[in-house]
Amino acid sequence: MSKADEFMHNTLVQQKTANDAMFNGDPQPYMAMWSHTDDVSLFGAWGPCKVGWPAVSKTFEWVGSRFSNGDMEFDVQVAQAGELIAYSVGYERGKVVLDGGQKRPMTIRVTHAYRWEDSRWRIVHRHGDFAPVDESPPG
Repeated sequence: MSKADEFMHNTLVQQKTANDAMFNGDPQPYMAMWSHTDDVSLFGAWGPCKVGWPAVSKTFEWVGSRFSNGDMEFDVQVAQAGELIAYSVGYERGKVVLDGGQKRPMTIRVTHAYRWEDSRWRIVHRHGDFAPVDESPPG
């Protein structure tokens, strides 16, 4: 299987499973998908912009502690992979309990960058945000 095929058929499926765990309060499977190097970066939906594995991993532990009872989908809109670099663009959407409150809808617009490292795809960057209302003209 080529690296591109592995990305499309295995890594994105693994990431869906890891996201399910995160939205149910367990960040460890998602964290295991990341490179643990000093050049990883996170532009998080709740504002944290972190660089380096120690800061990024600490943020994921905090984020995971906020979630429970999640029923979220990883809706990939576009994904591509080359020999050493890959990316995915899409949405994480569904319902989740946040900070022990009521289950509520949530949509996060996400972009991930991946690098081929140690014979597997590792996430090296995430940008997530709560998408603003689309004000573009119809058509």
